[in-house]
Amino acid sequence: MSEVVITREQDGSKGRYVLVQDGHEADLTYSRMGETRVIADHTAVAEALAGTGAGLRLVERLVADARAEGFLIVPLCPFVNAMRRKHPDWADAFDV
Repeated sequence: MSEVVITREQDGSKGRYVLVQDGHEADLTYSRMGETRVIADHTAVAEALAGTGAGLRLVERLVADARAEGFLIVPLCPFVNAMRRKHPDWADAFDV
């Protein structure tokens, strides 16, 4: 298994986190609502990465960035919302 790299891309109010592992990609897209809110729109994981924790790692990065940068996450994406419910210790990073 190769190293997992997560990058963040942003273009105006839209952005995404991209995870690349073994040549396969997973991403989590978001929309900024000003400086204090980020809507987690959608998470997509390549079939080859299913069950590897790729989606969870993307959400963990989003939570880490929310805490470091002082914004709250609005979990529109069902996967992000499910991860939020499984991790009550993340409550400080979400606006629900």
